[in-house]
Formats: sequence, C-alpha cells, structure tokens
Amino acid sequence: MSTELVSLAVLVVVFLVATVRGVNMGALALVAAFVVGLTVFDLDADGVLVGFPSSLFVILVGVTYLFALAKNNGTVDWIVHAAVRAVGGRVALVPWAMFLVCAAVTSIGAVSPAAVAIVAPVAMGFALRYQINPMMMGMMVVQGATAGSFSPIGIFGSITNGVVDQNDLPGNQGVLFITTFTAAALIAAITYMAFGGRALIARGKETETVAAMGVEAEAASHAATRPGGPGTPHSAVEAARTRETQGDAGGPHKLDAQRIVTLVGLVALMVGALGFDLDVGFTALTIAVVLTLVFPESAKGAVEKISWGTVLLIGGIVTYVNLLQSEGVVDWVGEQVAEVGAPLVAALLLCFIAAVVSAFASTTGIIGALIPLAVPFLLTDQVSAVGLIAALAISSSVVDCSPFSTNGALVVANADNEDRELVFKRLMQWGMSIVVIAPLVAWALLVVPTA
Repeated sequence: MSTELVSLAVLVVVFLVATVRGVNMGALALVAAFVVGLTVFDLDADGVLVGFPSSLFVILVGVTYLFALAKNNGTVDWIVHAAVRAVGGRVALVPWAMFLVCAAVTSIGAVSPAAVAIVAPVAMGFALRYQINPMMMGMMVVQGATAGSFSPIGIFGSITNGVVDQNDLPGNQGVLFITTFTAAALIAAITYMAFGGRALIARGKETETVAAMGVEAEAASHAATRPGGPGTPHSAVEAARTRETQGDAGGPHKLDAQRIVTLVGLVALMVGALGFDLDVGFTALTIAVVLTLVFPESAKGAVEKISWGTVLLIGGIVTYVNLLQSEGVVDWVGEQVAEVGAPLVAALLLCFIAAVVSAFASTTGIIGALIPLAVPFLLTDQVSAVGLIAALAISSSVVDCSPFSTNGALVVANADNEDRELVFKRLMQWGMSIVVIAPLVAWALLVVPTA
C-alpha cells in the first residue's frame, strides 16, 4: 500500500475510533501524526510539530475565554431572559426566541454543544409545560446553535476562516455567515410549520404563560452558567432559591456595568474582525484580559472553562492534516478528485462526505480536515472556492440534529421521559433526511451557479 493510502487510512481510523470509543479525536490525531511521521515519513517530533496550528490555537483560546467570562458575569443569563421577554406574551414566538438565543450564544464564541447544553433544558422544559411539540423545540435549539456558529468570532467560523487563510484560499466571512445562518433558519422554519407552528400562532397572546417562562429562563440559565454547576429549576420558588444560594444580587434580567462592558467588547470584536480585518484570536484575548483586569471577581474560574477539549481536537486534526499536506498527500488527494472528470460531481461528493461523517462524528473535526484536503481541487478554479466552502460548511453543520451527534443527544436527554423515544426517532428521521437533502441543495445553490 502506498504511503498516501496508509496515511489517509489512519485518518479514517482516527475518526472511527474517536466516534466509537469516545476518545478525544485531537489526542488520537496527535498520536497518529507522531507515529505516521516517525514510521511512514521518517520525521522526528520537531518535524511533526511544525504543522501545529498556532494561529487557530490563539483563536480558539481567545473566543472561548471571552465566552467563559460572559457566562461568569451573567451576560448569557441576560441574553436568555431578554429573548423570552422580547416575545411580548406570544407563545408562538418562544421557539424562535430559543433559536435566536442559541444563535447569539454561539455567535459570540460558545462551542455549539455548550450553547445547546445551556438552552436545551430551558427550551424542553417550556415544551413540556406549555404544550409545545418537543421535536420542534429541540430542532429550533440545535439549528439556532448552528446558525450562529459560523460568525467571524464563532467557533466554526473561526476554524473555517483560519483554515482558508492558512491555505491561501479566497474566502468571504460575510458570505459564509449569511449562507449558513440562512440554511439553519430555513430548516428551523420548516420544522416549526411541520410540528405545530400554526397551532401555536392560533393561540395568540398568553402574557401570564410567557411571564412564567421568563422566570424559568432566568433560573435555568443562571444555574447552567454558574460555577456551582448546571441545574434546571422549573418554578418561581426554585428560581428564587437558586438566586439566593448562588448569590446574584442584580439578577440575570438587569444590565450592570460588567455586562454592558462585555456586550460592548463582543460588538467591538465583531466590528474589528469584519470591518478592520483584526486578528480574531488576539483581539478576543485582549478584550478578555481587559475584562479580567477590570472585573477580577467575576473572572474566577474562566480560564478553566476555556474549551480545552475543542482546542485539543482541532489542534490534533489540523496537525495531522498539515503533516499530510507537507508530505504531498493532500496534493495527491486533489489529483484523484480532479481525475473524477466532472468538477461538479467531485464537489457534490465532498459535500456528501462532510454531511455523512459529521452526522456521526465531530463537525469541528470534519471542518478542520476536509477543507485542507480539498485545497488542491479548489485551487484549480473549476468551481468557486467561496461557494464550495459555504456548501461544505452547511453540509457538515445542519446535520447536528442527528441523535448520534452531541447536539441531538443533548436534546433527547433533556426531553421528558414519556417523549424521549419519540424525539429520538423523529430526530433520527429528520437528521438522516437532512444528510441527503442539505448537500444537494447547498451544492445546487452555491456551487453549480458559480462553476
């Protein structure tokens, strides 16, 4: 077997073992890079570590550190509460409020499963208490988390844009964010109408019901984002007890000085990244350090809450892929793809690979691996790099509603016992349908017109 096939087979094994055994994929990939570098490519450890993505490391640490501070100082609580209050008593808008909360949280740097872990208990509790279809609510939460993840300071957006920059590909952060957000919102809208949206609209205003939801949202978000650990109180009494025992004098519904400064910092980061092309990682770190210096009490424990698992995952995967790149394997893959003969068919195959792998494995991992592997093909200019990257992003992310992915599993876990089996079945049906439909639609709308 050739060295190219051996090294690619090892990458496939890394994905399979990490999925089946639950080992961090990045740790496996780092070990694989060391072993393959040593035995297949005759490199030493220094030669392998040349491919470690230092710029992506700074981005991931910076944005997740800033989000950890936003959780600690109650900014996330305020966002959740504000979204529920904004619906003005209309129960029909509550699922959309959950969608927007997840989108907001992931767009400011939360890892997608972290956002779902915060919002899913709130949303699924609402669904049970106020007769909202749990399948609809779960899909709104997951697609909301996906919708915000490709913002310039979101985790998926940071990874994708970082990989694009590292490989000197033409990219467009705005197009990436708008297309992925639109795709997730469209799937959410279809789900909303398919699972009882019309009935919710017919219910009209229920001010007291939504006010009660606001109390629950405060308490559940507050408990989930405090150092004391997650919790899901479902009544005003439990909410009051939570606030008393965990000591939040201002309450999540009030904007105090540090929450205002945090929100200003997040807006400044977005403006700096989009308008002035500032480095996202170092800018996020700068804002996080300033917040830590100005408000040291609320910053306690924030460093420990940086998404080190994601940092390890993407660091390991990209290190391995960079090893393949430096040894010519990526160019070889690009030549094989180009030999398909029909560029559009090759692009469609890449989208399907992204969807299938991501539905059962790591979205973060497949984004970090597949775009570099497609670089030689993209550099041929047979299809638009911007369009195909957006299509790959959509194909690999909207399938996270699958119950075999972390986000889908969190929705199932937070469903009521009586609904859990049905929610699992429905998520599996919709997830597998999206695996087939999303790549086709994304390819047809984003790749075909630009070929």
